[in-house]
Amino acid sequence: QVQLVESGGGLVQTGGSLRLSCLAPGSIFKYNDMAWYRRTPGRPRELVARVFTTGSTSYSRSVEGRFTISRDNAKNEVYLQMDNLKPEDTGLYYCNYPQLVGKIIGGALFDYWGQGTQVTVST
Repeated sequence: QVQLVESGGGLVQTGGSLRLSCLAPGSIFKYNDMAWYRRTPGRPRELVARVFTTGSTSYSRSVEGRFTISRDNAKNEVYLQMDNLKPEDTGLYYCNYPQLVGKIIGGALFDYWGQGTQVTVST
């Protein structure tokens, strides 16, 4: 069983900041990339930031320059620092393993998701 526990969301004004955290217990954490996804009404889940096992990062165009992803392998945690937030950043944010999610792993579909954490940016 894979657990993913997101936290840190909230209500913030345009231009504000939030820091999301994700706890991912288990030995697979340090061997896999981690990513933050967001789901907004009427749109499919979007990958917004990814941190590789090497520590390198990549971002979607919509958040590049404003969001920073990082990880702490000793704590099995991944973070998303979100600055200069915009109303279009509003959504439910999830963390997951981008190399694994949606794939058949060990004969079973890897489709584990946490409850997510809600980010709401007001105008």
